[in-house]
Amino acid sequence: MSEGGDAPVIDSRASFAAALRWGFRRAAAGSSRRILCVDRDLANWPLDAPDLHDELTAWLKRPQRQLVMLAASFDEVPRCHPRFVAWRRTWSHAVYPFEAPDDLAGHLPTLLLDDAGTLVRLIDDVHWRGRASSDERTALPWREQVDAVLQRAQPAFPANTLGL
Repeated sequence: MSEGGDAPVIDSRASFAAALRWGFRRAAAGSSRRILCVDRDLANWPLDAPDLHDELTAWLKRPQRQLVMLAASFDEVPRCHPRFVAWRRTWSHAVYPFEAPDDLAGHLPTLLLDDAGTLVRLIDDVHWRGRASSDERTALPWREQVDAVLQRAQPAFPANTLGL
């Protein structure tokens, strides 16, 4: 699907993953400098796909690019996405994971955003219903909400763990 392709419909777990792939592809192909990934734990995201790593690598090689991740907890990421964890070590200078404060963690939406209007939002995580769009007016309030949470969030999920 091309950068300008129609936004996918989200009506199943598989279509949610496909919509996220569409969002990453659209953001990476465009002029976006920042991609935001927001979820409770990112466990159901397609972060382990090697072709996604290739797309993100090409995008992160361009100047001033940031992949920002906001979660209530990153505990599931190493178990669910071991290839992503390994890939991220190389790109730790451009991948910024943050943990939401406890009072906001339970209310995190599930969405992918960029700074050019791409929005993938899971509305119902039981029945896997959501929306994807490429409309700046729809994305802007979500970006502002996420930015407000990020102001209170703490860096999390270090790329390398130090031990004795």
